Amino acid sequence: MKQEMQDVLQDNILRFWLDKMQDQEHGGFYGRIDGSGVLHPEAEKGAILNARILWSFSAAYRVLGNQEYLDAATRAKDYIIEHFIDKEYGGVYWSLDYKGEPLDTKKQFYAIGFAIYGLTEYARATVDREALEYALDLYDCIEEHAFDREHNGYIEACTREWGEIADMRLSELDANYPKSQNTHLHIIEPYTNLLRCLKELRAQESCNYVPVLGSVLPVGVTVPVELLARVEGSVRNLIEIFTDYILNPETHHLDLFFEMDWTRGAGRLESYGHDIECSWLMHEAALVLGDQKVLDKVEKIIVQVAKASEKGLRPDGSMIHEANLDTGHVDDDLHWWVQAENVVGWYDIYQYYGDEDALKKAVRCWQYIKENLVDTINGEWFWSRHPDGTLNTVDDKAGFWKCPYHNSRMCLEIIERNA
Repeated sequence: MKQEMQDVLQDNILRFWLDKMQDQEHGGFYGRIDGSGVLHPEAEKGAILNARILWSFSAAYRVLGNQEYLDAATRAKDYIIEHFIDKEYGGVYWSLDYKGEPLDTKKQFYAIGFAIYGLTEYARATVDREALEYALDLYDCIEEHAFDREHNGYIEACTREWGEIADMRLSELDANYPKSQNTHLHIIEPYTNLLRCLKELRAQESCNYVPVLGSVLPVGVTVPVELLARVEGSVRNLIEIFTDYILNPETHHLDLFFEMDWTRGAGRLESYGHDIECSWLMHEAALVLGDQKVLDKVEKIIVQVAKASEKGLRPDGSMIHEANLDTGHVDDDLHWWVQAENVVGWYDIYQYYGDEDALKKAVRCWQYIKENLVDTINGEWFWSRHPDGTLNTVDDKAGFWKCPYHNSRMCLEIIERNA
């Protein structure tokens, strides 16, 4: 399975982005290739897409050492710093036009989190201090403007100038609430990577970049203990937010939307892909934190969350998207990202708990992916298949939300892990 995934990662996923998505005229990467394989060179360029490209190629270079991957990662890093970073107010723009000019300037903290995720992975792969300094600056933005000091947790969005914004939704598919499970999931994810990066740099006591942003980390000085402690505190708190607020103690599913005071909103919703994704990301956060008491608490919970996600499993190993228990509506499309997280989540349970049945779930889902989602002709994966097996060609092959992240991360996770 590891070898198959390395082949898919290199020959199917990353090859597609290298050959078809690099914008040689305006810089960075194109914003969209539709579900029929047609390039839209004038499509908007999203912060999430570009940050995920940065993460994917940085991680691939760190693991596989391919110079092409480093070149693509550096291209993504430079483009994000030059065009997406708001030099006046801080943070990152939500989107740019195809020429690289700001289009939607709101500050969505989900997107800022992904920028941290990509930049810290680049720093891990290259020991580049510029990337780390920008990541730390964005971490400060989230802590200053998104953290709710009264009720705990992080809000969804602000205006460009960090003012209140009426529509805080991440997308048109989301409910308009000030806090969500999804944004918290993708803040704990980059914060965990930031903490891991700082620990690695502290151990190495080296960086190869002369700082330009006010000398947060002077050359020749190891990562300050105070900085490490601050990020550790953020990760510890986020773990508690998941275990104490977001996790539904009755169902073991993760509730999706919340008021400022953590009152649950938007009805009884279950997102099976987010459940299984959160199970292993929460475990990863506890492992990187390195506090045995926290780890003991988390390791009891993640099995319950993974078990709850089984409600979305089909006999062929695939997992449906989500369900609204109040309306009875079930989104049973078989999305690419849900399948990728399904594989990693169950492999994590197998690796750390010795659960052979969990390994079987991961292998069955991988088999489904190979047979139904990997586009062996044109590259990359299809967005989804419908429950009847027909292919979804309406949604993008590459675009604002369709990025080389869930699938490349699945491959890299399995390649790197030891069972």
